This record gives sequence, C-alpha cells and structure tokens, in this order.
Amino acid sequence: MTKAIHMVAGIDVEPTLTVDAAMPDALEQLDLQWHEKAWPLLAAPGSGAFFILPPGGGGAAVGWVPVKDIAPPGLPSRIAAATGAPEFVALSADGMHLCAVTEEEYEYWIIVRSLG
Repeated sequence: MTKAIHMVAGIDVEPTLTVDAAMPDALEQLDLQWHEKAWPLLAAPGSGAFFILPPGGGGAAVGWVPVKDIAPPGLPSRIAAATGAPEFVALSADGMHLCAVTEEEYEYWIIVRSLG
C-alpha cells in the first residue's frame, strides 16, 4: 500500500492528464476525463467494482476497501462533495492498475499506472 501511495504522490510523479483547477467547470471536466482515462482500466467489466483507499486522514491505516461505483461518471466530484477535495487512490479489481486523482497547486492530476 505504501508503494502504491508513493507511485501517485512521490516527488517524481508525472500526471497522465491534468485539468486546470481554476476553470469554472473544473470538477465536471475532471469527472469526464477520469471516466475516459481511468475508469476503463479501473472497474471490473460490467460490475463497477474496484478497491479504494478511504480518502482523507487515516485512509492508509484502513487499507484497501472494496467498492462498487454504480453511478459513473462523477466519482471525483462525489468524493470532493464528501471530503472537500477530489483526491483519492484506487486499485483495479484485478490489481493490475493504480489510478488516482491528486490536487497539485493549480491543477487536478489524473494518474494512471500499470502494475503488471
């Protein structure tokens, strides 16, 4: 789990895609880009199931939690509504892809990494 966090939060991490956080529709764009770039790799086909580290303080202590997103797209903005920020780390159901959203200065970053 620590390795996974380092893969998306380390100093040398490069985003797969960025969204300007200052845009009026930044969260909407983040949702759309997440759904296009990360969702197909993350969710088990037909089920929407994957693992997530609970966002916010203490998530790493809890560990990977199995979830099922039944209302895609919109995951980043739904997490932001609950926690105040769209940041989270997710692992595909097959353990082969790590996908995350981070907030870096003036941008939202979508990070997609293959673990295979």
